[in-house]
Amino acid sequence: MNGKPHCNSDRPARRLFWLAGLTGAVALALAPLSFHVERRLDTAVRLKGSESDYVAQQLATRFRSPFVDRVVLVIQGLPPADSEEGAQALTQIVGALKGPEISGIVSRLDLPDPIFLGQGGGTFVLIGLAPVNGLPESLVPRIREQARMHQDQFRNRYPAVKLELTGELPLNFDLRTVSSSDVKKGESLVLPVTLALLLLAFASVAAALIPLAVGQLAISVALGVTALLALRWHLSILVQNLAAMLGLSLGIDYALLMVSRFRENLSAGYSPSEASRIAARQAGHTLLISASTVAIGFAALLTVPIGEIRSIGVAGFVVAGASVLLSTTLLPAGLALLGSRIDAGVVPFVRRLNLDFSMHARDRWRRWGGAITSHPWTAIALAGVPLLLLASPAARLDSKLPRGDWLPASAESVQGLHSLDKMGRGGIVQSLRVILELPSDSISQSESGWNAAVRLSARLASDPRADRVVSLPTLTEGHRDLIGSLSSETRRSFLRADGKATLAELLPARWVTAEEQIRWVRELRRLSVAGILGIPGAKISIGGMPALNADYESAVGDRLPRVIALVVAATFLALFAGFRSLFAAAKAVALNLLSVGAAFGALVLVFQEGHGSRFLGVREATGGVFPIIPILAFAIVFGLSMDYEVFLVARVLEARRSGLSETEAITEALARTAGLITSAAAIMIVVFAGFTLGDFLVIKMLGFTLAVAVLIDATLVRIVIGPALLSLAGDWNWWPWGLSGVGVTVQERNR
Repeated sequence: MNGKPHCNSDRPARRLFWLAGLTGAVALALAPLSFHVERRLDTAVRLKGSESDYVAQQLATRFRSPFVDRVVLVIQGLPPADSEEGAQALTQIVGALKGPEISGIVSRLDLPDPIFLGQGGGTFVLIGLAPVNGLPESLVPRIREQARMHQDQFRNRYPAVKLELTGELPLNFDLRTVSSSDVKKGESLVLPVTLALLLLAFASVAAALIPLAVGQLAISVALGVTALLALRWHLSILVQNLAAMLGLSLGIDYALLMVSRFRENLSAGYSPSEASRIAARQAGHTLLISASTVAIGFAALLTVPIGEIRSIGVAGFVVAGASVLLSTTLLPAGLALLGSRIDAGVVPFVRRLNLDFSMHARDRWRRWGGAITSHPWTAIALAGVPLLLLASPAARLDSKLPRGDWLPASAESVQGLHSLDKMGRGGIVQSLRVILELPSDSISQSESGWNAAVRLSARLASDPRADRVVSLPTLTEGHRDLIGSLSSETRRSFLRADGKATLAELLPARWVTAEEQIRWVRELRRLSVAGILGIPGAKISIGGMPALNADYESAVGDRLPRVIALVVAATFLALFAGFRSLFAAAKAVALNLLSVGAAFGALVLVFQEGHGSRFLGVREATGGVFPIIPILAFAIVFGLSMDYEVFLVARVLEARRSGLSETEAITEALARTAGLITSAAAIMIVVFAGFTLGDFLVIKMLGFTLAVAVLIDATLVRIVIGPALLSLAGDWNWWPWGLSGVGVTVQERNR
């Protein structure tokens, strides 16, 4: 075999094929579960243990309110609701909505209050949801279907009629649906470009299709596992989005390394079986280290008490595991069977271009490596100073809801919210739900308790940000003896069963922004209610959508430093365990922090401050970055950026063990990995950039941040600064055990 050592490889080969067969069987079993996985995933935001969650639980269990989970049906184009003709139409709509899963309905028919008469016409209906099976948001499509049916029935008589469903649940449902649609759209745009890049890298249709197939299979396996986990735990629909984004990038990335190693071994004269086995040993160790750093970042997200962030942590962990498992078991076995047919479907023009380029590329990278190792301080200065300047705006990153109308205009719930705003009733959706709890006094039966409710209602109404307060005192016009005249639904909505707590719905004025609503929530939570009401032990709790947003911001902000510390420390330990080198681990972590900082700086410049945001379809500066972006981007970027560091250092180590000096090893490693790193990075950048083309601002921000991070990391950081630091460190790169204690020897890999 051209001088290559022969070895008895039957047993390892059989073991590899057994593992591949087992992996393939599991993948096939999981694939059907991945179909329509979105039906098992949540669209609501869940923040267990928060004050907003406490309010929701109180209303559900102690008040037994029929409107804990509610939606708003906005009605336009019909006669006024206070007219006879309008009341008839409204009666027809309300009657059709009633059903076993509808816990309550309130409209102008039940409460002749001016709030149900929109400015310029129109009205709305509050609908309480109580699904027999499943989650409340699962009823959103059915109610919409009923609304469309009635809209069609009224169309002949009232051509301008429009029925739109909005509220917290429909908004969350639509936002997640739009984000899922954006990811699918991005995926459809990305796949052809990715295939073209793989064809340029391999000049063979077969070799190009394999990484793409591994990426798609990784997505399928991850979604199948997610479907199983969703039977036991609530998982967000964002899992589907992230699985597609990460499955493509990681699956292709890992498969690209394995295929490259296999072809390299084939060219060296090994048989397909041996080439596959050696590639699995060579690349397998590298991929396990790389995947462990990615998994660490996502595992850290499990410490955040927000359902959708924990779901993303689960998804990322599963995707990383699926990608590395497929790439180290099923793929090597498939390559062994494929053998030289890996080059089937050669594209002649690309092949000639590839050969001409390859003949000189390694020499150019060797010369590049020589220049870096000859002038390491110059290289660090030329690459490091611009990156530090780019990272400096990250200090101005403001984690909050962006200003302006960033909601996707195509969503029905968003259109319904805008319709409510035009009617001057947008506060119905954005209301603050304030629960007053007294230690002993009954609000409905004692004078002191009633007076406390009246004073709180007046205090809330006196705030200039308040459009209106809906409470027992306002509904009864201040007469406690009229509580009994209210409907059962109304009493259960505003008065707890024991009489010692009451709800006040605080509707913000039209001009109050989402940011101001959050500030208002925090102000109310700081109030000394016992002193204001003169009742020791009295307290208020704030719920509703603004309170949920406030709790979300606080939960993410409070835990971001902890997540960063956990990811950095765990990644350092994983790299130290993988390379058995303190310097290699510390350098990798430091360079990752530089890449993340520069990506965050770009995020601030483009989105928060608006420099060039129009090129991404964002008309103006957002003034802030969604709270989920920093913590999510950090967890993802920190793991992904480590890929190229692991690829490079593993090759330097391999070259050093073969007898090369440190400088020679660095230049040789660059010659062998720089092309792979640039190809893998180009594909990953295309994948992430594709997700900036959608309508949902969260996905735009995330895709942009990840694409910039990978671009910076694969160019200035790993091709310039990384090799320069390796050159300066010399033998310290392998401290404390030296080369004899670092990693796995070439002989051991080839054994």
